Amino acid sequence: MTNDTIKTVIWVNSAKEELLEFPEDVIDEIGYILYRVQINQNHPKIKPLKGFNGVFEIRSNYQTDTYRTIYAIKIDDTVYVLHAFKEKSPKGIKTPQQTIDLIQQRLQIAIQISQTRQS
Repeated sequence: MTNDTIKTVIWVNSAKEELLEFPEDVIDEIGYILYRVQINQNHPKIKPLKGFNGVFEIRSNYQTDTYRTIYAIKIDDTVYVLHAFKEKSPKGIKTPQQTIDLIQQRLQIAIQISQTRQS
């Protein structure tokens, strides 16, 4: 595999700092899964994020907590990591509107970054 087949990762706003607050085992797992995304390979922990086109989430369970990392890949040939957070709601409860709004804002920033990179 050549380097030109590996997608670049861009961290939007504080997404990287958010991820680095996770337990080390979770960081390692999400890092590995993001690498798989970079080389166009799937992973069972990747799911589409409802309500968004081309936006996906990685869920990592650790002890009794669930950690989520949201990324977009349909903007250009880049992986834009939008948000990373510890899930606070019990299973079956939808993602809080405040979190959805933040993801939407960061998605718009990712689109702007893409447009700037292409010009």
